[in-house]
Amino acid sequence: MLPRLNKQHVMNNPSWGIKPDYFQFPEKILQFGTGVLLRGLVDYLVDKANKAGIFEGRIVVVKSTDGDAGAFGTQDGLYTTHIKGVSQGQPVNQHLVNASVSRVLQSNAEWEAILAAATQPTLNIIISNTTEVGIQYVEENVAAGVPASYPGKLLAILHERFRKGMDGFVIIPTELVVDNGKLLKETVLQLAAFNKLPEDFIHWISTANRFCSSLVDRIVPGKPKNLQECWEQAGYEDELWIDAEPFLLWAIEGDTAVAQQLAFHQTDSRMLIAPSITPYREQKLRILNGSHTAAVCVGYLSGLNTVYECMQDAYMRRFFETVVTDEILPTLSALGPQTAVFARDVLDRFANPYIEHKLISITFQQSSKMNARNVQTLLRYREAKGILPEMMLLGFAATLLFLKPAREVNGKYQGQRGKDAFYDITDDNAAVFAAHWQSVEKNGYPEISAMVRAVCKDSRLWETDLNNIPGFADTVTDHLVGMLQNGVQSYITHHSKVL
Repeated sequence: MLPRLNKQHVMNNPSWGIKPDYFQFPEKILQFGTGVLLRGLVDYLVDKANKAGIFEGRIVVVKSTDGDAGAFGTQDGLYTTHIKGVSQGQPVNQHLVNASVSRVLQSNAEWEAILAAATQPTLNIIISNTTEVGIQYVEENVAAGVPASYPGKLLAILHERFRKGMDGFVIIPTELVVDNGKLLKETVLQLAAFNKLPEDFIHWISTANRFCSSLVDRIVPGKPKNLQECWEQAGYEDELWIDAEPFLLWAIEGDTAVAQQLAFHQTDSRMLIAPSITPYREQKLRILNGSHTAAVCVGYLSGLNTVYECMQDAYMRRFFETVVTDEILPTLSALGPQTAVFARDVLDRFANPYIEHKLISITFQQSSKMNARNVQTLLRYREAKGILPEMMLLGFAATLLFLKPAREVNGKYQGQRGKDAFYDITDDNAAVFAAHWQSVEKNGYPEISAMVRAVCKDSRLWETDLNNIPGFADTVTDHLVGMLQNGVQSYITHHSKVL
């Protein structure tokens, strides 16, 4: 029988790099959320810094759901991070035992202990990941028991800190919301006003605390399917085991004072503290998300199912590489040289065999994503080069084909891939595209051209009339007619010979 991962087991294996004094480090961070993203990104960085002798602090984790800490208690907060994938073209396979978590407290059952933890002099950082809906204003009395919302809990903690005459926190939300720090601060202040808390406390919230917007990016699949096999290879059982990709990015809006508080950033250049994180958000939106949006319908309609499968297909790999390096990257030169490094990392991430990123999942709200992520890139490319980005236009045409309904089931549109395979069109604009496609009775060039031009000028879909881009509608029509008449797989095979 394999031993369970815990403090004693770690002490018996000094080669893992965890020294006995690590367990005596003071608690410096209060973390809301036990999810795999925080454990695979934030806690990974803290542990890395601790092992480098830089931060020397541990994390108190707040668990919002009912139930005890379970495996966290049994395993003394220890867990394995298995980093595997591709980095700089080379395979990565690394096991790390993380010792950054001191304890896990359940918010309903252990609220007083959470307040006590938050008023420790050493604890001056609060980090959260409560999903996008976590930062929402909920009118509640934060003094009447345990607040229900995360902003309510945070306000109660801040008030307890203020009441004891202590300094404020560096507060970093990692929820996937633009300007999440600003939003969280506004929500907390609104809730403080609703609770009619003293003006000097409200002033203290704004002046003694730093609410820092941040952007996180790392795929952390969590527990592997072959967990038992992983245990056998590692030589111990670990119920908290998580897998993570090699890539990570954590960009935080802050100054030198914030950087000083977040000393653990010093051990990893991929944790960035800058006056503005807009450039990092822009490069992620355009390069990573934009290339996904450009390629997903081409790959799916040609019979592929995951991003990894696309990277194993000669044409689709070339499609991704061309879109990223030749069509998107040149439009982002103003963001600086780091974008080229990010672009290379993105292609490595797509080629990670351990991540099953399904194409059909990426097609969720495809038309809105196309508008938000790629239309501006198309315009910038045309302005800079005087020509159109060929692969992105093929991706646009494939998007129109993907959004063509083959049937309606229970009020929902479904498209068709092949003879008998149907898929759900999960797009708020599905009815708009269905109406445009209804005008097409035959797949001849004149009718398809008229439909494409109608779609291009539909203000419900795009912020600009795409017909005003010279050659855009004609090129999209050419691709769409070709795919309709020959099938996507046959058409892109022909297209690869032409390029």
